[in-house]
Amino acid sequence: MQVSKWGNSLAVRLPKKMVEKLGLKEGDKVDVAVTREEDAGRRKRNAALKALRDMRWEIPKDYKFDREEAHERGYRLDEPHERD
Repeated sequence: MQVSKWGNSLAVRLPKKMVEKLGLKEGDKVDVAVTREEDAGRRKRNAALKALRDMRWEIPKDYKFDREEAHERGYRLDEPHERD
């Protein structure tokens, strides 16, 4: 987004796609929140972790992940697979 001088003030120019997506029109009031990019990333990560916790998967107490054994079975994270 671009910040421009408007009289004695500054104005933020919104891209057309954003205006259309939000359904904005001239004269609408908007709230602005200042965030850092890393905060947004942290929120996404926390939401993903919460979703995983909410699944409540049961992992056996004696479970131990063995990367080499997983590779031998041909499991790849970027390919779908069936559980044994």
